[in-house]
Amino acid sequence: MSYMESGQFVDWDKMIDLEKDSPVVPSRIDSNLLKQYARQGYWSKSHSLRTKIYEQIIKAVSCRTVTPDAEVYKDIVGKITGIKNASTLPMPEFVNGSAVPNYCLNTDGIVAVRKIVVCISNQFPDISFCPVLPAIVALLLHYSTDEADCFEKVCRLLACNDRTKHFIDQTFLAYESSCMTFGDLANKYCQGAHKLIVSASEDVLEVYSNWLRWIFGDLPFNYAVRVLDIFFVEGFKVLYRVALAVLKFFRKVRIRQSEKSADIRTDIQNFIQGIADHVPIEKLLDKAFSIRLFSRKEIRLLRDANEKALKQKGITVNQKRHNVHLAVNVENFKSEVVSAKEMREIWSWIPERFALCQPMLIFTTSDDGYSLTRFYARCEGYEPTIILIKTTEAEVCGAYLSTDWIERRQGGNKLSYFGTGECFVFKLQPEMERYEWVIIKHPEIEASKSLREACPEAPQQPGILDTEIPLEQSLLNSSEEPSDRLSPFLATRHFNLTSKATSMFMAGSAESIIIGGGSCPALYIDGNLNRGTTGRSSTFDNLPLCSETFQISVLEVWSFQNIMPN
Repeated sequence: MSYMESGQFVDWDKMIDLEKDSPVVPSRIDSNLLKQYARQGYWSKSHSLRTKIYEQIIKAVSCRTVTPDAEVYKDIVGKITGIKNASTLPMPEFVNGSAVPNYCLNTDGIVAVRKIVVCISNQFPDISFCPVLPAIVALLLHYSTDEADCFEKVCRLLACNDRTKHFIDQTFLAYESSCMTFGDLANKYCQGAHKLIVSASEDVLEVYSNWLRWIFGDLPFNYAVRVLDIFFVEGFKVLYRVALAVLKFFRKVRIRQSEKSADIRTDIQNFIQGIADHVPIEKLLDKAFSIRLFSRKEIRLLRDANEKALKQKGITVNQKRHNVHLAVNVENFKSEVVSAKEMREIWSWIPERFALCQPMLIFTTSDDGYSLTRFYARCEGYEPTIILIKTTEAEVCGAYLSTDWIERRQGGNKLSYFGTGECFVFKLQPEMERYEWVIIKHPEIEASKSLREACPEAPQQPGILDTEIPLEQSLLNSSEEPSDRLSPFLATRHFNLTSKATSMFMAGSAESIIIGGGSCPALYIDGNLNRGTTGRSSTFDNLPLCSETFQISVLEVWSFQNIMPN
C-alpha cells in the first residue's frame, strides 16, 4: 500500500519531510522494538510505515466480542448521515464543542471525520463525554484506507477490554478525574508553572481541564502524531509526560514576555498551537521523558482516588466544578495564623480531590487550650489535616498530613511513624516555601535494582519509579473491582526504600508530635503544644521551617468539609 492509497483525505501540499530518507519498511516490527522505534521517531517520515505500524498495533488490541467494524460502517453511514450536506452534520453532544482539527486534512477529510464521529455515536450510546474523539479520528484518518477502515480502528480503541490498557476516556467522570490527576502531577512536577497559573487564574482547575486538548487538538499535526506513536505503544502515561513538558516550556517563554495577558488559558493554547516557533518536537519529547514521573501503579491509585472524590461530591456528569479559589471563602474564613490569601496558596498545594472541599477548623490552642490530649481528641476521625503554627516571633509554618492521627495507636505505646508520600511541610512567613516528600524530587533514592531483577520484562525507561510492576497485572485474575483492592496513593509499601528515614512522615505519642524524620525532624512539638524545634529532615529534605527552636503562639488544625468517612 503506498502512502497516497492510505491518505486520500490528506492535503499533501501541507505535509513535509515525507518519504525522504525513510527507513526500510519491514513486514512486521517486533513488539520489543516498538517502544524504542516510537520514541526515536523511526517511522515519523514514512507515511506508509506508520500506516502499517498502526494497523499492527490496533489489530492486536483486545476488544469486546461485538465490536463495530468496517462493514458495519458501510451499512449505517448512509442511513445515519444522509447523502447531502455532510459538511454541516451536527457533532454529538459528547464532544463538548470540540472542533475537528485540520491536521493537514483536505475538505473531504474534515467531512469524513464528522461522519465517522456521528456513526461512532450511534454504535456507542454509552459514550457521554469524549471531547478528544474528533482529534483522534482526524489523526487516524491519515493512516486509514478509507472512512470505514478509520471507523473500525477507532472502534477497537473504544471497545478495548484489556484492563492493563487505557486509550480514550468516554465519560465525564473519567475525563474529569484525569484532569484532576494532571493537576496533581503539575503541582508536584511543574511547581514553577503551577505557581504561575495559580497567580494568573481565578480557576486553576479549569485551566488544567484542557490538558488533553492541548495534546489532541492544539499541538500541530507533526507533534500530535509523534505523541500518538508513543501513546499507542506505551499507554496513557505518555500523555501526562508530554503535557507536563509543555507546561515547563510555556513557563520559560511566559516569564520572558514583557507584556502578559490576563487570560492564561488562551496564552497556553496559543503557545501550544505555535510551539514549533519555540521547541522542536524532539526537544519536547526529550523533556517529557526526563521527568521522573510516578509509576503507572501510583498514577492509577491517584486517578481512582480522584474519581472516588468526584462521586462523593455527586460530580458524575458534565458540570462546572467548584473553584479552588472560592473554596477558601474570604468573607467567612477566619484564622489567627494565616490570611485568606495565604490559605488559598496552601489550597493550591493540596491534592485536587480535597481542593473540592471547604476548609474547616477542628482545633485551635486559642479555644481548645495547649493540650496534646485535646489535640488528638479533636483531630482523630479527620483525614487529611493541615497544621498551622505561628511562633512568638511571628514566623508561620506548618504541614499537610495525609493520614488520620488515630493511626498512631497502631504502634501501641511505642512511637511509630505512619502517613504517605502526599504529606508535605511548608513555611509562609517570613518567606513562602513548600517541601514535599524527598522521593518525588529524588527518585534515585529508591532502590530499584531488586525490582528490575524481579521483573526483567518490565519496560526500562527514564525514571526509577517507572520500573514497578503495573498494578493492573495483579488484578487480572481477580473478580473484585480495582477500587476494592487499591491501597493508598504513595503508600511507602509501594516503594523499595533504602532508608526508613525517607518514610518518617508523622508520629505522635502522649509526649510529642513529630513530622519528618532522620537526623532531625522537620517539626517537633512538645506535649504541652508550647515549644518546638525544626531542622533538616531526611523525609522532606527541608530547610528549617522557622527558628530552629521556637515557642508556639497559636497552633491551628484544619480539615476539609464534606469528606466521606474512610
